[in-house]
Amino acid sequence: MPKISGAGSRVLNAALGSPALGTTNAVLGDTAMANGATTLVTAGITAPDVARNLTVTGNASTVAGNVVIAGTNNAGEAISETIVAAGTATIVGNKAFATVTSITLPAYASAGTERIRVGTGAKLGLPVSNSRDAVVSAFLAGVREATRPTVTFSASARESNTIALSSALNGSAVLVDYYETN
Repeated sequence: MPKISGAGSRVLNAALGSPALGTTNAVLGDTAMANGATTLVTAGITAPDVARNLTVTGNASTVAGNVVIAGTNNAGEAISETIVAAGTATIVGNKAFATVTSITLPAYASAGTERIRVGTGAKLGLPVSNSRDAVVSAFLAGVREATRPTVTFSASARESNTIALSSALNGSAVLVDYYETN
């Protein structure tokens, strides 16, 4: 709902849940890639603990290709993101997923030995779409973060509005104060 012209902005508060530290297999454990074709995974997927970004990690230096993740954002809207696997490196996605409904894995390069896992990252989804960085402060376990969090924003895609705290997530409550912008 747009703000009334001339009206003052409000500071709002959002509780983002109590996210645990991200792990490389929180959403999908090691899963084998198929020979010559992509693999659609719809079973064995665990939803992230809160709306947050996802990561992709391979088990061998030869793991490569597009991993396509489909799910929903924290408004229940369908979203997808393609993360390019790169060997054993953990590649970090940017969109905040509240649920994951399917993961498409690329075909393998080395017969039957390559596997991919999908985990959770440190970027937490904000409950609104912002046209600019409107975050005032963030709190972990009731303590204000000494260093301002990293914020990304998008007026058109809620899943692209994220915050990353300077402290490590530890299962404690995360609260964010932000200005109303739209």
